[in-house]
Amino acid sequence: MKLTVTVPASTANMGPGFDSVGMALNRYIKIQVSPASEWRITFSSGKNLDGLPANKDNLIYQTAASVASDYGRTLPPCELIIESEIPLSRGMGSSAAAIVAGIELANVLLDLQLDDGEKLRRASVTEGHPDNVAAALYGGLVIGSHRAEETDVISGGVPEVDIVAVIPPYELKTKHSRNSLPEQFTFPEAVAASSISNVLVAALLQNNWPLAGKMMRNDLFHQAYRKKLVRELDEVSATVEDTDVYGVSLSGAGPTVLCYAPVGSGQEVLDTLQEAGDFSGHEVALLKVSEQGVKVEYE
Repeated sequence: MKLTVTVPASTANMGPGFDSVGMALNRYIKIQVSPASEWRITFSSGKNLDGLPANKDNLIYQTAASVASDYGRTLPPCELIIESEIPLSRGMGSSAAAIVAGIELANVLLDLQLDDGEKLRRASVTEGHPDNVAAALYGGLVIGSHRAEETDVISGGVPEVDIVAVIPPYELKTKHSRNSLPEQFTFPEAVAASSISNVLVAALLQNNWPLAGKMMRNDLFHQAYRKKLVRELDEVSATVEDTDVYGVSLSGAGPTVLCYAPVGSGQEVLDTLQEAGDFSGHEVALLKVSEQGVKVEYE
């Protein structure tokens, strides 16, 4: 049996929705799977897979093997041919996509018939938070809560918005980015930060993007700390200030920065960023929300 597993990229946080709000993006990792005499992993495209292990240390295989072990099963040997449009360590959910792909791979190869809740819980435990993995699983906008005992996620539909990404040429490891954050907030600080996050979620669910953008600018959870590592956040915000942009946010832990604009206005925003000349060496791309999450196609 030959099959292809496709998983979308994702953005997380969207400003104050820290470790909770995520959205699928229309860049994908694709894994072609076919039976083999032993496990083989090859990469069919280069730059977004450079440095990744092409053996059983690969996160996709590791995740699939972990699922199989938990069910007392052994994965049948396969050849995986992997191609990816998702840049590594740029805040676009590359690890979440690999985790979701690995869970789906085990589910299909072993006919486990896992439901979405089981996939979500396992992926969230592996990743440590639900935003990226839930978006990769379900597509569209997601809002979730991950706790020691359980994980809950709701779907926010598929927002109608253009997204312009400024993707720096350098990597930023999530662990390093998290080290820039404070260890604790006072109670009043926590209340203020969570109230902004609450309004962000309400605005997104009502498709009120001007208000959502305002909440992105007022985030108290992480962007003020992480922008010390990512100069692009302030620079992009300043560059698009006079364009038709709802808001700007750091994508996940960064360093990618996303601009949200009305449908049809994204190209103007992209042109403005490219003409500014401040982002030489950066990829500036017009993206859309991916309506669909993980997908399996059989040959």
